Amino acid sequence: MPVIGHHCSHEQISPRQLLLDVQHAERAGFTAAMSSDHLAPWSARQGESGFAWSWLGAALATTDLPFGVVNAPGQRYHPAILAQAIATLGQMYPGRFWAALGSGEAANEHVTGQGWPRKEIRDERLRECVDVIRRLLRGEVVSHDGHVVVDRAQLWTLADPVPRLVGPAVTPQTAARHADWADGLITVNQPVERLREVLAAYRDAGGRGPTRLQVHLSWAPTQEQAEAIAHDQWRSNTVGPPIAWDVDSVEGFDAIGEHVTRESVAEAVRISADPGQHVEWLQEYLEIGYDELYLHFVGQDQREYLDTFAEQVLPHLGPTRPETTPGTTQPDPKGAR
Repeated sequence: MPVIGHHCSHEQISPRQLLLDVQHAERAGFTAAMSSDHLAPWSARQGESGFAWSWLGAALATTDLPFGVVNAPGQRYHPAILAQAIATLGQMYPGRFWAALGSGEAANEHVTGQGWPRKEIRDERLRECVDVIRRLLRGEVVSHDGHVVVDRAQLWTLADPVPRLVGPAVTPQTAARHADWADGLITVNQPVERLREVLAAYRDAGGRGPTRLQVHLSWAPTQEQAEAIAHDQWRSNTVGPPIAWDVDSVEGFDAIGEHVTRESVAEAVRISADPGQHVEWLQEYLEIGYDELYLHFVGQDQREYLDTFAEQVLPHLGPTRPETTPGTTQPDPKGAR
């Protein structure tokens, strides 16, 4: 049975309103949620950048939904700090939290002033961070010298079960590379054949755990309104890698967006005023083999969309809650010294 989640876009909506929106989404019948983690939006028109980690504590406390977050360790976040955040949320809300760990984007990471590494260096750094975070979540004392440096870090508050660490991927190559460490996969909507390739690459390389798909969509009472919302809010997000990785300012993304047409946006966002069309698109993603879909309505006012999908989309999909992460026995942190 499918998990149909609600994506919470910190780049577009204030934290206060976003909390009300995800509570609304739970009442509407969504069975999970996920959150972006950005220091900057993709466009001045989006105009927000709430801190995901403090918001997640409030969201988990005021809903019964399981949550995930997409994050980039290694530059803006030291892996020991991320491990502590993951463990604390996992301890407070057992089995309800996962974190996807990616190599990052210059728009968020450049603020440290360290310079933006080449992609192969970022990938190496990510793998080091994953290993550090996993060891810390097991209660080990960790020292490491590499692209990141860790000196005798230890977590004294541990989570049981250990939250899943998920691999985010857009290409089949990245999906395959994550397969040996990730507890699951997450990607974004692309042409169906490409999504098949990403999923197959992960599974063929031995990838385990749930596969998740974030679906950018736009709905409104009329097709004209739906297209206008998508073009206004998401045209700066239609550029793919390496541009999306390397542009380091809101102004840069807005300059790119000025040349993006409505037709181009429709290649990245599922746009339709017909709820039945959205049902067909979502069912196709489930038939490909994705276990969990996270719907991201790219407009800033979520209320009418949530009510419409509650009445005309979700009942056709029969959403269920994700399975709880199996419990594991954590080592005594004192014994790990």
